[in-house]
Amino acid sequence: MKNFQDNFIAGIGNTPLIKLRGPSELTGCNIYGKAEYLNAGGSVKDRAALALIRDAEEKKIISKGGTIVEGTAGNTGIGLCHIGNSLGYKTIIVMNDNQTQEKKNTLINIGAELRLVPPKPYKDSGNYVKVAGRLAEELKNTNNHGVVWANQFDNTANAKGHYKTTGPEIWSQTEGKIDGFVCSSGTGGTIAGVSSFLKEKNKNIKVYLSDPKGSCLYNYIENGELKSEGGSITEGIGSSRVTKNFAQAKIDGAFSIDDLESLPILYDLIKNEGLSLGTSCGVNIAGAIRLAKKIGPGKTIITILCDRSDRYQSKLFNKKFLIEKKLPYPDWL
Repeated sequence: MKNFQDNFIAGIGNTPLIKLRGPSELTGCNIYGKAEYLNAGGSVKDRAALALIRDAEEKKIISKGGTIVEGTAGNTGIGLCHIGNSLGYKTIIVMNDNQTQEKKNTLINIGAELRLVPPKPYKDSGNYVKVAGRLAEELKNTNNHGVVWANQFDNTANAKGHYKTTGPEIWSQTEGKIDGFVCSSGTGGTIAGVSSFLKEKNKNIKVYLSDPKGSCLYNYIENGELKSEGGSITEGIGSSRVTKNFAQAKIDGAFSIDDLESLPILYDLIKNEGLSLGTSCGVNIAGAIRLAKKIGPGKTIITILCDRSDRYQSKLFNKKFLIEKKLPYPDWL
């Protein structure tokens, strides 16, 4: 037999780079997206989920029959559950109740125990991340095989996973001919791991954060202050704090991206390039276009295509919702 994989986990990583024709033509640069939606569980978060689980296994704090607990906007939970199922772990996911129904349904359908909480700021004890941490602690004595809080935001095994896989893949795929890397941040794992690896290879590679409105990270990078402005319908990226993963990132600058800028990019890619991508991808590509205009033309810039649009269809393709938010919508709706 040829071209087969032994298991689900073997389908994580080694994703292709796809040239984004429209953004490349617009800027005179070569802009590529790393197609992380092709990971086995459907998103870039499969890499973090695998790294977090392997870290727990190496520390011998979980074994077959154990339980993984995590607070997530959805994608990490989906990755943890898929991988957990393949390795014999139960998964309990704590998630804000305002996330898309599509992600809630996916988690339930693949066997996760889903616990929804109202959105709270990180400083509040009811914040979903803190609820997950407490829940894992409460359950510790109930399972002899171990109960692990994955803690994707502050467990730096997350960034290490990207340092060991995503970064080297990008370097190899571009044959080292890369001028810029642009990425948003939720946990900070992707941008921290990739930037650390790429900067070790070539300190002149420009690394920029692409940050949605409503997040504090743009102001933190540019002005040293955790301050937010506006809001976004984008899920899973942006932060009000500097996580332990994000603190490791090697970042040269940041762009603040409005939904009015990112959504038309996503709709254009569907219509003209056949790429139907999730909301964070629009923020990432908008940032890549900005960096290309800043350092181009003729440069090669890589960004991350985190997931597909089907996890956000109730927002991305909901004409009534978008009109109420005073946001653009696809002209075919």
